[in-house]
Amino acid sequence: MKSNTQDIHMSAPSSTTDDEIVIDINGLKKAFGSQEVLKNISLKLFKGENLVVVGKSGTGKSVLIKCIVGLLGSDGGTIKVFDKNVTTLNNHELGDLRTKIGFLFQSGALYDSMTVKQNLEFPLRRIKRELSDSEVDEKINEALENVGLADTLNKMPSQLSGGMRKRISLARTIVVDPSIMLYDEPTTGLDPVTSDEISALILDVQNKYKTSSIIITHDITCARTTGNRIVMLQDGEVYLEGSVKEFEASSDPAIQAFFK
Repeated sequence: MKSNTQDIHMSAPSSTTDDEIVIDINGLKKAFGSQEVLKNISLKLFKGENLVVVGKSGTGKSVLIKCIVGLLGSDGGTIKVFDKNVTTLNNHELGDLRTKIGFLFQSGALYDSMTVKQNLEFPLRRIKRELSDSEVDEKINEALENVGLADTLNKMPSQLSGGMRKRISLARTIVVDPSIMLYDEPTTGLDPVTSDEISALILDVQNKYKTSSIIITHDITCARTTGNRIVMLQDGEVYLEGSVKEFEASSDPAIQAFFK
């Protein structure tokens, strides 16, 4: 990664080199009252890949990744992360599993009353308790350099633009060295240039940290840039799964509506 966002450049997503499954979802169901959002979702995330999930608003994309980390309970099916069934874990076991998963919320979810440094320090102190003060500072500085915002250390979130807050949120997520990254609409509300920068950073995270990622997005440019594979949800189920080229070559009107 570059320390200056102007130097960030697009590169192709890393090819997956491992058939190891890190997330395995089978027959996942989730309803809110009488509304079935996820009816029968089955998908796999392989080690080292970026899996992009697309679909219309309301198809359950964000619900899916919230179920993966146990923020929402499921109504049926299984969710295995590193071969552990999330649906049967107790709170302590779920907490341990979450230390291996980075979740970039759509809103960024920074603490408004904390400086940038304090925002990054908070998860480090909880998850990497063995680190000394100097090691904590080193990891914070490295994470900020990796998103091109080393000079924001003592700023408050209110002093940052939307794109800068998104990058700080990404820095806070990667500072604890997660094995899995879950991105919930990472480019929503950003201008095209900043969206491209975030897509480039997602690739940089994949390449540098060897993460396995699920990227929820309606931004097809982001999907094309970051995805090794794409899954499209429709009516609560997986409608199509394949490569970017397969989606672009499809004559299906539902697919063309996204990839025209």
